[in-house]
Amino acid sequence: MPAVSAARSKKAHRPVAVPANDPAMLLARARNAAYAEASRGNLGGGLGMLYEALQDEPMSHDLLSDMAALLLAAGKLEHAAGYAQRALQARSLHGPSLYTLAFALSGLGEVDRAIGVLTELQSGAGRESLQAEAPELIPVAMIELERLRRSRAGDKT
Repeated sequence: MPAVSAARSKKAHRPVAVPANDPAMLLARARNAAYAEASRGNLGGGLGMLYEALQDEPMSHDLLSDMAALLLAAGKLEHAAGYAQRALQARSLHGPSLYTLAFALSGLGEVDRAIGVLTELQSGAGRESLQAEAPELIPVAMIELERLRRSRAGDKT
């Protein structure tokens, strides 16, 4: 009897083969390649890879969000805000997209809108999403929210 259960357990742990042309796998590869390029200092190459992938999957939330993040890193604030907004249309209250949108708006001087977006990251679904995907960004977002609130209060005095 132990030999039978040992044989069953070997079958249970066999990895599942994913076809090389699986859309989810291709999307993951494109995203990983883009971030690898960016991490090597080739931000333009990473953006180009995401742009190419978006030609095949224009409504991919993940690609839109990644594009927004890389554009923010490149200092292309208007474009970053645009891609973040498109990502949020696909999946509202996505924490990393809210984060990117808030920092792009802040950089563009749209303080009130940035405060509104960052407020979504204080609690609820936006915060839960950011906590799940990038918890290290929560303190940064809360510091920026406080900074913007103080700057807004200073403007009113």
